[in-house]
Amino acid sequence: MAGPGPGDGDRIEIRGLRVEAVHGVLPSEREAAQPFEVDLDVYLDLAPAAGSDVLDDSADYAAAVGAAVGVLAGPPRQLLEALAEDIATAVLADGKVTAVTVAVRKLRPPVPEALASAGVRLHRVRG
Repeated sequence: MAGPGPGDGDRIEIRGLRVEAVHGVLPSEREAAQPFEVDLDVYLDLAPAAGSDVLDDSADYAAAVGAAVGVLAGPPRQLLEALAEDIATAVLADGKVTAVTVAVRKLRPPVPEALASAGVRLHRVRG
């Protein structure tokens, strides 16, 4: 889909949202909460808000954070891809948002090697 993408246009950046949640494929991942980290790039025209200095002319980043937390706290997903897709859909529910990039990282992935995180990043544009 055409539209703003990573590196293009105005955006609100949200970095390092950390939430304990229950998601994963393995049975052990679905028994106890584990740490996830989310980054969001929320694309919209920021010129109206820059000119007015009024929140209603922008997207409220607290609402975007709340949408992401709501998905993370919701029903377990097996895949990070599904989790990121659901977060993108929730953020795009704000009619001012034209596109969103979502990065979701599992901070303690279930692998035997030393690994800081495993994650996905996706970009969605309002249809």
